Amino acid sequence: MINSYADLDDSEVAIAAARAGADVVRGMYGHRLDRIDKGAGDFATTADVEAERTILGVIRAARPDDAVLGEEGGQRGSAGAARQWLVDPLCGTLNYAVGNMLVAVNVALREGAAAVADPFGGEVFFTDGETARVRREGAADARLAPTSATRLVDVNLDPPFPGAPGFRAVDLLAHPVFVERFRPRVVSTTLALAWVAAGKRAAYVTDGGDLSGSVHFAAGIALCRAAGCVVTGIDGAPLGRAGRGLVAAADAETHELLMSLIRGLDLGLGLG
Repeated sequence: MINSYADLDDSEVAIAAARAGADVVRGMYGHRLDRIDKGAGDFATTADVEAERTILGVIRAARPDDAVLGEEGGQRGSAGAARQWLVDPLCGTLNYAVGNMLVAVNVALREGAAAVADPFGGEVFFTDGETARVRREGAADARLAPTSATRLVDVNLDPPFPGAPGFRAVDLLAHPVFVERFRPRVVSTTLALAWVAAGKRAAYVTDGGDLSGSVHFAAGIALCRAAGCVVTGIDGAPLGRAGRGLVAAADAETHELLMSLIRGLDLGLGLG
């Protein structure tokens, strides 16, 4: 019988931590929240901070020797630790602050288990590093089955735009082939990346640098990989230190089509 967090395996720790953070996010929703300015138009709220504190409490109880990199609190423990958790306690803070419920709580063990909780949808998407599943109250865990059937492609349009002018997401959305084959969505939270793994999105596209170790993206990337999605940078290269952005697609055909469109937008910055 499980009687403490220490008895849980890594995937269950990720689930417990993400759920605990989601409880905080849900409980503080609609309240008047202080904002913490991060500069360049970015900010956190007291819900972000409290959710991260709660998640950290679960991880500390379960894995006291592990390091944690949090969106709000930064590095805790040695950056060179053998095991490090990546935590984004409230992905979609601006959505949340204006009363939009499209947010996610992301918890990932670097190169291991991960969980993405939807505080208001009641779903927790998780992986043990091998398979990807979803957990809902009152139902058995179900394996995630990515599919491009929806034709919905979520695109991150939030600045900055490091790939411009070689790659601009707005140009992708205007491409005639994209318009013919897909329908764009802009959720403005990495919950959409979990939805690719779950078959609710055909793909997710974002500009950026190396996102493989990002607190925002690590959990969603782990889910997509475990579910069997095709995951690369916007240049088609594997994710890593030399990587650029992210294209996560439900299947190889969708990925190749998106890559051909992105290469067609290249103005000489080496995407092709």
